[in-house]
Amino acid sequence: MRKELMNYETLLKITREISLSRDPEEVVYPIVESVTKALEAKGCALFLFNRKTKELEVAASYGLSDEYLNKGPVSAIQSIASSLKDGPVAIYDVTDDPRIQYPEEAKKEGISSILSVPIIVRKDPFGTLRVYTREPWEATLEDVNFVQAVALISGMALEMCRLYKGLKDSIEILKSQKGKGKEKT
Repeated sequence: MRKELMNYETLLKITREISLSRDPEEVVYPIVESVTKALEAKGCALFLFNRKTKELEVAASYGLSDEYLNKGPVSAIQSIASSLKDGPVAIYDVTDDPRIQYPEEAKKEGISSILSVPIIVRKDPFGTLRVYTREPWEATLEDVNFVQAVALISGMALEMCRLYKGLKDSIEILKSQKGKGKEKT
């Protein structure tokens, strides 16, 4: 019951904060921080899908090192690709799952499990919200539903920012905030 209450409070906090901003940076950071804290996870990252390169680019992260975030390009085709088209994917053991693009780097970072949930806007993949845990984690249906709700809210908020700024593509949100510092820990 306590966890359920925490999830509702987190959703309220996130929606309150993003409703006050049209700046994508002010939208994404509270999301990754709040999800990390609500699920008592190691970290969380919000990636945006770059249609030109077919890569996922970090828009914001919390609890993850710069070294891990800069390990190399995250391919939307290789890295838990099914979460972009088929819905949430929970990976229990990052060292023993072929869907993980960088298993050694994940192990070095102290990541055991990942929950990857797509961010969909008008039926199109916009990005992904990923939760990382230190200990092996069997995400419950409640956990998955919570992260899906946050991903849906994130997509709507980022789409509103994109439209407000008159940007043509979601990835331009990232490029419009370059130099502002993307990661918080």
